[in-house]
Amino acid sequence: MKPPSHILVVEDDATLGDALSAILSSEGYRVSCSRRGDEGCREALRGDPDLVVTDLRLPGMGGIDLVRNVRNARPNLPVILMTAHDSPASVIESTKAGAIDYLCKPFEMDEFLASVRRCLQGMSEAPSTTGDVEASAGLVGRSRAMQSLYKEIGRLAPRPVTVLVRGETGTGKELVARALHQHSSRSSKPFVAVNCAALSEALLESELFGHERGAFTGAFEKRIGRFEQAAEGTLFLDEIGELTPSTQAKLLRVLQEGTFERVGGRQVIQGSARVIAATHLDIESAIMARTFREDLYYRLSQSTIFVPPLRGRPEDIADIARHFVQVHAPRLGLPAVSFSPDVIAEFQSHPWPGNVRELENVVRQILIKSNGQRPSPSDAAGLLRATLLAPSPAGDGLSGLIDETLTAAERGELDDGHARVVRVVERALLEEAMRRADGNQSQVARWLGISRFTLRERLRALGLHPGAD
Repeated sequence: MKPPSHILVVEDDATLGDALSAILSSEGYRVSCSRRGDEGCREALRGDPDLVVTDLRLPGMGGIDLVRNVRNARPNLPVILMTAHDSPASVIESTKAGAIDYLCKPFEMDEFLASVRRCLQGMSEAPSTTGDVEASAGLVGRSRAMQSLYKEIGRLAPRPVTVLVRGETGTGKELVARALHQHSSRSSKPFVAVNCAALSEALLESELFGHERGAFTGAFEKRIGRFEQAAEGTLFLDEIGELTPSTQAKLLRVLQEGTFERVGGRQVIQGSARVIAATHLDIESAIMARTFREDLYYRLSQSTIFVPPLRGRPEDIADIARHFVQVHAPRLGLPAVSFSPDVIAEFQSHPWPGNVRELENVVRQILIKSNGQRPSPSDAAGLLRATLLAPSPAGDGLSGLIDETLTAAERGELDDGHARVVRVVERALLEEAMRRADGNQSQVARWLGISRFTLRERLRALGLHPGAD
């Protein structure tokens, strides 16, 4: 007969430690306890536990250090980490250190026992958590989907592999890439981002690999490309699905051989940056249509992370909305507002085709229009209705927007189709122009052939804070 599994509980709260020991003993496990992190670590290394359950904050040694020491010495010994201080950063760091599961206090004993059984059986599933949320590289959320995402970041961040981040437009794929960089050994090195959809083929090649003086018309001096700028850091290639076949071939060579040449040059340069790519496209369909190289896809997707859409995690919406209030109210010079349960319910019933980015825009508009007054559910509903005609990430851009608008008009659901289409297109144009110009209004006004005053007025009318140059 197989002897009962031995579980070591490391918990400085005597009441909780005794309760956990009692419930585990009643389930037939053999249990030992420790009140300090350093003592628990020694017992785990010299004893025979089959599982360690440890608190995050302990006297003598913190829980993450305990996890790291135990996993380094006994890599097959599973560890569950508990904490009353839930955050993306702590989930990521504990997973990096080697924790198999992560539970946030207070938790149900059924949840605790299910985690124990999974770990003893060699299984690892994302735990559900509750508690305060703080941002890690801008990531906010405590839903089961986000906890799974944090654990994936923690698992992949320390590994020297390329990562493909997939998800709809506006879900925060760049934030995931930044979190992977922040929690890696390259965190002190540069993080360099390139939007592959924003540049033509000729400009993108020069942007990525650099060029020599005289390589083409207008190349008056040598340029260092983004691969060289990233050096031993991280190069983030956003919208990788927009690369042309020629650029795909050159990128594949860098990933395979680790070398490249500047445009117009012959010097072979070593590419030591870690590459993280992102796309909202259906890459498998693009491969079938021969618009994306299958061999490049396999190189980029050594590991893949899927970022969940906002509509799939409505329980996160309240936290994200509050986060954006805290971010934008000081920037706008406006008082912060709070959202009633009815307003949050309006938010949660919205499909959010633009995902977190759309929610950020809605919160910003509410701040501007409310001037410190708590918004009513009807105020929120009106703003949300105005966003529903924005083209969906899976749609086909302007033609999709026009089709949706005309279809709604035919059904008698709106009578201002022209104004709505113009507003959506103008907003998209100004948002992208301001992003490319890093908020420089004078530059954007020159690009668009309008006065700076007109630009500021349009930014205000569209709920886009003009900011300062």
